[in-house]
Amino acid sequence: MASTTNTDTTTENNTIISTSDVDQLASKLLDLELELNSNIPTTLWISDLHGEGDRFKSILRGRFGMLYQTCKEALPSTFSSDKIQYLTKIIRRQQYFRNDTITMDTQDVILCLVEVLKYKLTNIRHRSSRIFRPEFRDVITRLLSGLPVPDPIFEEPVIADRLISHLSFAVRQVLLDRIQVLGDVFDRGDQPDKILRILSSPFYRDGVDYVYGNHDILWMGAAAGNSSLVAEALRITCRYDHFGFLERLRIDTGRLAEFAERVYPSDRATGNFKAKTDRGRSMEKALSIIQFKLEEKTIREFPQYQMESRLWLDRLAEMLKGKETAGLNDTHFPTIDLDNPGRLSEEEADIISDLTYQFTTNRRLMRLLRFLFVKGKTYHIQNNFLNIHALVPSTVDGEFEEFLGRRGKGLLTHIQDTICKVGQNYLAEKPQEKEDQALFFYLWCGPKSPFFGKHAMKTFERYYLTDKQTHKERSLYWKDNMQSRGFKLKMQQEFGVQRVIYGHTPVDYTKGAQMASEDGVAINVDGGFAAAYYNRGHSLVHTPHQLYGIILPTPEEIIKAEQRLESAPLDIELIDEFRQPMKIRDTIAGRKLLAERDRIMQQLARCGRLNGFTTSSES
Repeated sequence: MASTTNTDTTTENNTIISTSDVDQLASKLLDLELELNSNIPTTLWISDLHGEGDRFKSILRGRFGMLYQTCKEALPSTFSSDKIQYLTKIIRRQQYFRNDTITMDTQDVILCLVEVLKYKLTNIRHRSSRIFRPEFRDVITRLLSGLPVPDPIFEEPVIADRLISHLSFAVRQVLLDRIQVLGDVFDRGDQPDKILRILSSPFYRDGVDYVYGNHDILWMGAAAGNSSLVAEALRITCRYDHFGFLERLRIDTGRLAEFAERVYPSDRATGNFKAKTDRGRSMEKALSIIQFKLEEKTIREFPQYQMESRLWLDRLAEMLKGKETAGLNDTHFPTIDLDNPGRLSEEEADIISDLTYQFTTNRRLMRLLRFLFVKGKTYHIQNNFLNIHALVPSTVDGEFEEFLGRRGKGLLTHIQDTICKVGQNYLAEKPQEKEDQALFFYLWCGPKSPFFGKHAMKTFERYYLTDKQTHKERSLYWKDNMQSRGFKLKMQQEFGVQRVIYGHTPVDYTKGAQMASEDGVAINVDGGFAAAYYNRGHSLVHTPHQLYGIILPTPEEIIKAEQRLESAPLDIELIDEFRQPMKIRDTIAGRKLLAERDRIMQQLARCGRLNGFTTSSES
């Protein structure tokens, strides 16, 4: 006898619809409804970390001051600020302690911690295996569900203390759902590798979104084989004497150092060099000359980029020939051929060839950059926000600037496609196209680059010319345009968003500068995190209830707070509040989910008709 399945079927026009098909559709629909009615994830933005790895780790461990705000949102409005502060200290220490002015026993604390967890978990799905330690997992799950728990949980001090420790740990795990990094982890500080290892670690990587900054593009282009960017990345590293970083990457600069100290001794490097060590100073100068020669070759080979203003070597040669050097602060250029100043000496050519090979084949660097090439984007849209590093190129009259035959969103998408192609070739160790390598040079420092936004990068002038008027790097039109209602509306319509979040140019809050525009549409989250800037930094937090900026503490403030087992002082800039918790259905992603839900509802309605039922959508 032929076997039969245990699944009922209905037939219409020779189409078989099984109850298992209906169950699958119903399951998808219920998942979509849960997602649509979930609170938006609590997201943190930070920009321009510039190699400050230890400080980023310290602030990340403290969750950027989000603990107090989360407890405030989760607990009744009758809770005083002192009670919330007391509770946050318990969570931070993961240990109960008595306070003479706050009357909360262990049971009160346990119930409060459960409420905070409920607030975070009820409408946002987390995997409990990562949040709850196994020893108290069942008990915590029952508490969250409102089910009875054994009396010793509240009555035995040792057990209550351990439960508080476990609940505190769980709260810290769920404070932050997503991290949006707006680029520039490289340069200035000496630990970009630590930042990238944190972001790409199993604990964080699935919750991180990353948009490229121009300093990331510099290192990515160098690794992809652009020799001028290799020289530039190393020059900036030597400028800050970050030889430990190069050693961790196993990049051998011994040959370069020997050449630089012999040909460009530090006592004759009188230009505007920043390196504190003699070796760093010599290497910084030697690399600057190699960089300029290589850049000029690219500029001449790709005239469409219109970067002729950077062609300084012929002018320098004429000044040296005619002994008209009054405008120079340094005249020692032994590797510049005055009759052919753009030509690399034989020794320079050998050194940069070796360094370029090291960059393109270095496994440690590849492990770091894999995260950027795979995870990074030129722009990212989350909730209703556009996230970019610096800008969308625009003109003085508030129109989108044309570059590479494209504008606005189309330009950023095209650049993303090229970066993806270069990344795939790099990770597969395949040859790169010369045009793509040249584009990385332009994206690093070109005026129409969405990662730069100034009329020129004045590296030569700042190093070697005494006239400070020539040092100025004039910002283009983005800042002014983003104060215009018309241009902000153009941005919203082009990308289908409500707000634009960006970094790149530090905002000095000590001078009264705000992160957000008055209407909250434009938000700059670069607060000068690196020691080379304001040593403070900003972050932005979006919870289901609020959008607010955080003025981050300085390193000194962090150290003092850690010594007291307290949180560092933070200033808050409230940007927006929401009467009802913001849901996924209220976002751009939610609109796509709603369309998918409607499609499934139509399929279920068809199944219902075949089976003689009427769905709610047909009633």
